[in-house]
Amino acid sequence: DSRLQQEALDRVSAWKSRYGPKMPLAVDCTAELIRCKVLDSSGRLKSHELILSYGLALVRFVNLITERKQKMVSIPLRQLAREVDIPIWVVDLRHELTHGKLPRLALCRKGCDVVLDWLRKTYWSRQLGNNLCEESEDEDEEQEGVEANAELDSDAWE
Repeated sequence: DSRLQQEALDRVSAWKSRYGPKMPLAVDCTAELIRCKVLDSSGRLKSHELILSYGLALVRFVNLITERKQKMVSIPLRQLAREVDIPIWVVDLRHELTHGKLPRLALCRKGCDVVLDWLRKTYWSRQLGNNLCEESEDEDEEQEGVEANAELDSDAWE
């Protein structure tokens, strides 16, 4: 539902105004990818403009997510992506967007969907899991989950 997506984007914009550079990368990447989908469904942009929009969001996602794993010695993006379970073809798509001929819009859309699914499984399901705890659980167990997610947010997604 593009209306709900737009409301979510507005909420993320409010968070970003409060947290600025401290905003978790996963939230920022998700918002950029959803913004592309909203623009796509609006019919206001031409195919070429959509490719550029999706392309920028996908390039930023791969670069930002793999950047924290980069060491003093440069490690190939394909290896870093494999370590965090990002499909290699998404890294190849990023490479084409950055260095080669622009891909078809359909491939950019598919890349967006795959990356959003990755973000849902890797980040959002953990965030939502904390809110879905049963009331009968011991408070200590609940606190351990909150601390684990806080660590994930600060380490893996800043």
